[in-house]
Amino acid sequence: MRPEVQVLAGAPPAPVPPGDLAQALRYGPFARALAAAIRRRGLSLSRLRAHLRSHDITIAQSTLSYWQRGLRHPAVPRALDVVRALERVLQLPEDSLVVLIGPHQRTLDLDRRVPSIPELSQSWARTGALLAEFDGVSGSPCNSDLDLVTVFDEVRLTPAREIAEIRSTMAVRARRSGPDGFVVTHQSEPEADIDTSCVRAGDGCRVGRVRRQRSSAGMVFELLFDRKLAEGDVHVFGFTLVCTTPVPAPTYYRVIRGRMQAYLIRLHFDPSMLPVRCTRVERAREGLAPTVSEPLLCGPNGFACAYFEGLEPSLAGVDFLWE
Repeated sequence: MRPEVQVLAGAPPAPVPPGDLAQALRYGPFARALAAAIRRRGLSLSRLRAHLRSHDITIAQSTLSYWQRGLRHPAVPRALDVVRALERVLQLPEDSLVVLIGPHQRTLDLDRRVPSIPELSQSWARTGALLAEFDGVSGSPCNSDLDLVTVFDEVRLTPAREIAEIRSTMAVRARRSGPDGFVVTHQSEPEADIDTSCVRAGDGCRVGRVRRQRSSAGMVFELLFDRKLAEGDVHVFGFTLVCTTPVPAPTYYRVIRGRMQAYLIRLHFDPSMLPVRCTRVERAREGLAPTVSEPLLCGPNGFACAYFEGLEPSLAGVDFLWE
């Protein structure tokens, strides 16, 4: 854990280049922007707290410390008055910090502990064992230095009710400087020939190592960026997964391993073989009844779409009912 930096009395604060603060305010995250603004003003946390009291705002010094270090996040909507007061004390443009705490997100208590990753099937567990080979990619465990902010999956199914192709576009934000890749775990339906599946890089990345496990019909692969990300950087990249010998699929879902702002699934069914029903679902883990279950419209052209926002760790996707 990074120790808290204290400003000693009489010691000049470290200068903050104006461009760094402007970039932090534009791209976030909130902790980075708040810390840069505090350093620019040269205030200790105790002095900052005193200034806030003069604006009729009372807040614990430990909370300010957690916020600027990224260990906690202001909870919407109850922290809005505090954040607006911070903007005034730190001489920042109006709403410059407010927009970084997601005022239009679903009301979540962002100060509570993140729930654990949902339990998965034995097949997922066997495929996940391959991740040990990828430790160190964007932190250890894998991807720990990146927040997955938004995902867009486009899924094409064949007349035989098989998932033939998945095209994914992802937006990630660096928690700290250094990450230069992302590790993807894919689990096919049982009895699929995972050895014939192939991954193709899209914009913003190239394919690195690929590992398959025939017994679980799963694969793990890394997507390498062309640069190392700085703290707070947002990077958008994509890939296509082609399943050359697919098997009929009763569902399509993604494992949500951390908080995600938005997730969109576009499904393309063959018009000659449409499902009887499509259902947008969220589950705490495999084998449990859905916590969210909403019917989706599937038009005669074979198109259906499911949108999720403010996701917690869970399984999110679409169930298909075939004839």
